[in-house]
Amino acid sequence: MPRRLRRLIVFLPVPLLLFASACGDGTQSGGGTGGTGGAGGQGGSGGTGGTGGTAGVGGTGGSGGTGGTGGTGGTSTCTSPVFVTSDPNGGWSDGGYYVHNNMWNRSAGLGPQTLYACSYHNWYVVSNQTNSGGAVKTYPNVHKDYSDVPISSFSAITSTFAATSPHVGIYDVAYDIWTNGVASSGSTEFMIWTENYNQVPAGSRVATVALGGRAYEVWKTSDNHYIAFVPTAVVTSGAVDILQIFTWTMSQGWLPANSTLGQIDFGVEIVSTNGADATFQFTDFSITTN
Repeated sequence: MPRRLRRLIVFLPVPLLLFASACGDGTQSGGGTGGTGGAGGQGGSGGTGGTGGTAGVGGTGGSGGTGGTGGTGGTSTCTSPVFVTSDPNGGWSDGGYYVHNNMWNRSAGLGPQTLYACSYHNWYVVSNQTNSGGAVKTYPNVHKDYSDVPISSFSAITSTFAATSPHVGIYDVAYDIWTNGVASSGSTEFMIWTENYNQVPAGSRVATVALGGRAYEVWKTSDNHYIAFVPTAVVTSGAVDILQIFTWTMSQGWLPANSTLGQIDFGVEIVSTNGADATFQFTDFSITTN
């Protein structure tokens, strides 16, 4: 199913809250449930662990149960958003990044969508889209702008991410990276998908490659202006070596060696939520460059 290669792009305005603290960023949820404590002696009860179970107290002559092991710490969730928008082009600057509702494909018959943000790395969106025309409707995302910096000037471009999706309809959770301009006639649009739910990239599949410890199917259009890296297994959190992907693409002759970096985005391309509200949550995002 084809997807549109162009979407509404908003450059990061001069932020009023640059590097502002993530006020209302939610609270760190507790660790996972600890193991259940062993049974005590007569009359004793085992402890339950939140961060490690409490040993049970033994009865007469009994010994207390062993405390459970605490679960892994949870991720921060946005429980008190400081920015909310249902504006198709609504957005918010925070910490040098821009959080954008980006309901770009208005010709496709958009349904409602509301974005809630606690910070650039902690936000979620509730969208309600039908599969009208089989096209991408929206791309809510967080992005960082670059002023056409030569890719050759970087020794590292890496990013971390974490996302939770509803597993309904059609969508892909993905990086959208613009080189050689942003949505211009000479741009090359890179997509690095982290999760694919019933979606198909543009172009055709041309290669399979292992990069950064992951296997990707590589799709591209014949003019090399759209290149997508689709993992063979879903990745809900982790890190991506973006410079390694650029370097490999250059080695294939699909991206000129003198290319520049324009923008790095991470969000979700939504085609359909089956005509019902669906929530997509993002709990980590960062970009590191050298």
